[in-house]
Formats: sequence, C-alpha cells, structure tokens
Amino acid sequence: MTTTIPELGLGTFRLKDQQAVDAVATGLELGYRHIDTAQIYSNEADVGQALATSGVARADVFVTTKIWTEHLAADRLRASLEESLTKLRTDYVDLALIHWPAPGGAVPVAESMTALLAARDAGLARAIGVSNFPIALLREAIAAVGADNIATNQVELHPFLQNRALSAFMRDARIHLTAYMPLAYGKVVDDATVARIARERDATPAQVALAWSMAKGYAVIPSSTRRANLESNLRARDVVLTPQDIAAIDALERGERLVDPEFAPRWD
Repeated sequence: MTTTIPELGLGTFRLKDQQAVDAVATGLELGYRHIDTAQIYSNEADVGQALATSGVARADVFVTTKIWTEHLAADRLRASLEESLTKLRTDYVDLALIHWPAPGGAVPVAESMTALLAARDAGLARAIGVSNFPIALLREAIAAVGADNIATNQVELHPFLQNRALSAFMRDARIHLTAYMPLAYGKVVDDATVARIARERDATPAQVALAWSMAKGYAVIPSSTRRANLESNLRARDVVLTPQDIAAIDALERGERLVDPEFAPRWD
C-alpha cells in the first residue's frame, strides 16, 4: 500500500497548550500540510483545535500521531487511537505509528502491528508505520504485516547521526524514512561546513540541513514556535544542493544520538 508522506512537515514535540495551538495555526497559515503529533506529547487536543479553526480542509492536511508504549497491547491499541481521534477532532489520521517498541519486548511487535493494521482497516488511519525501530525489530514488523503495510519508520536522523545501516535496509525494503530531530536540536546551525554551504547557496544553515535530508528522499519534521523559523524552514524545499555539498555533509557523521531513553531498543 503506497502512501505519499509530504516531504516537509511540522513537528510538535515539546509544544503544549496555546504554544502548540499557535505553532500549528501559524504553520497551516504559512502552507504546511503535514502535522506530526503523538499521544505522549499531550498536545493532540491543541493540534486538533488548530486544525479545526484553521480554515484548511481536513483532507488537505496530512496528520500523523503515534501510539504510546502503554497502549501497544492488542486490547488497548484501538481504544487509545480512538481517543486520539477525539482529541484531534477528526475521524481518521493519515498515519498512525507505534512510537517506540515495547520496552523489554513486553508486547510482541507482531501483536502491536496486527492490531494497528486492524485499526487501519477499520478506517481509523489511512496508513500505519513505526518509529524508533532498529533493523531487528523492523524485520519483525515486516514479518507480521508485510513491508507494503509499513508506510514509514520515523527515526532520529541528522548530519551528525545518519543511521546508514538502517536507511540502507529500509531502502531495500522500500520503506520510507521520516527524519525527526533533523536539525539536531539546532546544533547544525553552528556547524562550519553547513554554514559554509549555506553562504554559498544563499540559504540558512537550517535550510541546508533540511535540504540535505530531503535530497536523500527522507521526510523531515522540524518544529519551531517562531513564525520566521517556520517560514524559513518551509523554504528549504527550494534549496538545491550539489553532489559536493551532499558529500561534505555526509562527512559530518559522528554517531551523535540525542534521543536515547533508558527504554530504547538496541540501536544498529
């Protein structure tokens, strides 16, 4: 099942209450049509409010939410997704993901994926996928529901953590990659190589980092509360990098993982 995920979206991690409402409302006004949230962000209702009052047709916005680990069991997953839909004020999400593999394998991947597929088939989501899945667990997900039913694996990826083994595996499996933390908490802005390329391309360092990810075929979901940054990030789609630019950024790989909670799986 092919699902087209817009290449540039608006992430809402760490945004809550009116700040989340305003960021999403501003993003939609500027032209964002891909909004990413999650149950654990505690802002689905805020996102839903912004969507409902935006004046943008629901069908024109690609909405992603993610199922938290407490709800991965077969007897809990659908109800939790229905609760998310209520908060988001919509009958469906475009993409529903397992946010993290069950800590310690408490819930088998096959159980969660089968339940998520059933929720999709019931109309609660247009597509399903996973997040923070290393190759071993992605293999389990594929065995459970087939690669064709996994629209994406959303993982931390930026110039300093390029996840090459995982991205190669996903490319071979024809599973799309969505890069979260694409600006490495803003660290890319201070990198000399990225800054040099930005000057040469008449762009900002953030635009260059986002353009690098998109040039590799990844979707990116940066977040910001500032209108100027939201507008600037959106223009990253217009930045064209040369093969030399891409190679220079490729050379920045240093395995710098910024998101690594104690319940994380064994990374590749």
